[in-house]
Amino acid sequence: MSFAPAFAAADIHAVIFDMDGLLLDSERVALATVAEAAAELGVEWRYEVGLALVGLNSKDGPAVIRRHLGDDYPVVELYDAFGRIYETAIAEGRIPLKGGAVELFDELDARALRRVVATSTRRSRAEPKLAAVGLLARVHGMVCGDEVLRGKPAPDIFIAAAARLGVPPANCLVLEDSNAGVRGALAAGARVVMVPDLLQPDDDVQAAGVPLAASLHDIARFFAGRDR
Repeated sequence: MSFAPAFAAADIHAVIFDMDGLLLDSERVALATVAEAAAELGVEWRYEVGLALVGLNSKDGPAVIRRHLGDDYPVVELYDAFGRIYETAIAEGRIPLKGGAVELFDELDARALRRVVATSTRRSRAEPKLAAVGLLARVHGMVCGDEVLRGKPAPDIFIAAAARLGVPPANCLVLEDSNAGVRGALAAGARVVMVPDLLQPDDDVQAAGVPLAASLHDIARFFAGRDR
């Protein structure tokens, strides 16, 4: 995987971060947790259903689950069990940072580049997750999945994040690990780089020429090459 964006670091005036799977190595924890929740309820679960939920907010998830597992699937009970188990994982500090996150934040600090997190996770869960890894105090705001009318892949959350930063979307760099997030960032008119986690880029993302980075270390090196 080579990282060769068509834009220059000087074109970027602010950065918009996804959270789960991008800043936090949380998607694996979430998939294990939902499987545990389903087992606790004694109902079917499939790994590919979990993958189909990556990048989506909780408002859009139930329809995806029912499409795969049937209209009578106990989605409410699954979400309740998931939330209880997952909140314990957060409280116990079992969701680590992704490699390169601190290095990248240090580079952005050195260049006085502001940053906002745009996550499909609701605020009441997102803030504790970032606080637990020491990043909450290092962002200049958040836009969460329960604060926009339409979740990713709609552009709403990225448009709101750019507005929070006071920077046109075209001068914002969106960092995403999910195809849904990449589509939303493109629709918002932002620059976007995909840093794949559990999902590789879909055909439409590849056709759009979205640059890929192996990790946040690549993004940190990209900014390190910019004149201060």
